[in-house]
Amino acid sequence: MASIHIDGLTKVYPGDVTAIDGLELTVADGSFFALLGPSGCGKTTLLRTIAGLEDATGGSISIGDRDVTRLTPGDRNVAMVFQDYALFPHMSVTDNIAYPLRIKKVGRSERAAKALETGEGLGLSALMDRRPGELSGGQQQRVALARAMACQPDVFLLDEPLSNLDARLRLEARTFLKRLQRDLDVTTVFVTHDQSEALAMADQIAVMEAGRIRQLGTPSEIFRRPANTFVANFIGSTPMNMLPGELVGGKLRVGDREPVDALAAGWVGDGARDGAVTVAFRPEYARVDEAGSLAFEGEVETSENLGASVLVTARTHDDHRVQAVVPEGSEPDPGSTVRVTPVPGRVLVYDEDGELLVS
Repeated sequence: MASIHIDGLTKVYPGDVTAIDGLELTVADGSFFALLGPSGCGKTTLLRTIAGLEDATGGSISIGDRDVTRLTPGDRNVAMVFQDYALFPHMSVTDNIAYPLRIKKVGRSERAAKALETGEGLGLSALMDRRPGELSGGQQQRVALARAMACQPDVFLLDEPLSNLDARLRLEARTFLKRLQRDLDVTTVFVTHDQSEALAMADQIAVMEAGRIRQLGTPSEIFRRPANTFVANFIGSTPMNMLPGELVGGKLRVGDREPVDALAAGWVGDGARDGAVTVAFRPEYARVDEAGSLAFEGEVETSENLGASVLVTARTHDDHRVQAVVPEGSEPDPGSTVRVTPVPGRVLVYDEDGELLVS
């Protein structure tokens, strides 16, 4: 086991394309850490640079007490599971699991014994003589994980390990991976663009944009209090409600509604500057037809069934869309007039630069 410390890491590709821009990051020993962000944000490049598959342009990477910045991948004692699992199609499950040990010149009998032990631990004992083409997607994933585990790395690096699985199998694999990581207690970094995956599995999440970390925190912190509008827009299974407003002397006005004392409500701090702001709240933290200091009246456009709940979308008289998640069976009829009110403790206010006014 080992922590990861990244200091001022930069990766610039030919053509002056900056993929990682002066990044600072520490991953705690034994933690399950997610790199989350849209395509092209630099998360896979960061993972590959930690693995040594990409050379750093500047900065340093330490694993435990070793500076590994200039070491080859084989000397870093990390194991990487790729998106497509990268199994050898002509090899059996046993030989696939044992391959890293073969590279390390471990004897044949010891390799076979270690492969069998690792495979049994992941429920593969009945499949050891099969080839990858004879396995399901979930079984192939377990073989890739077993291969990574067999060499007892200090760090696991997982590059979108669930993206090739169907929805049901993805949920099962998510639970399996989380339990496996806890059992092994190995520092694990995984890349995903699926925020529900990151929220469900990670101890900590780094949300990335354009080679930089926009917010670092626990899943609860990032979901409840996004540090900026980029994270607020990116995180959540339903889009966050965002409406333009104006702040004057601690009083918040949204459209032609009565001003609300945002300072007294704790939505802004004493030093908040007057000016244009964005008022945000999640549909999960909104109520329909309940009284509140900040309410948005509108006509129901749609109701989307989410299973045990319903996402209600209303259009206000000043042409803003507001959404609320309500229990199944309590949704209003399309065309009816409703009042959508955010839960007071869940209102967030961002300044004109998109940064949260109260952290």
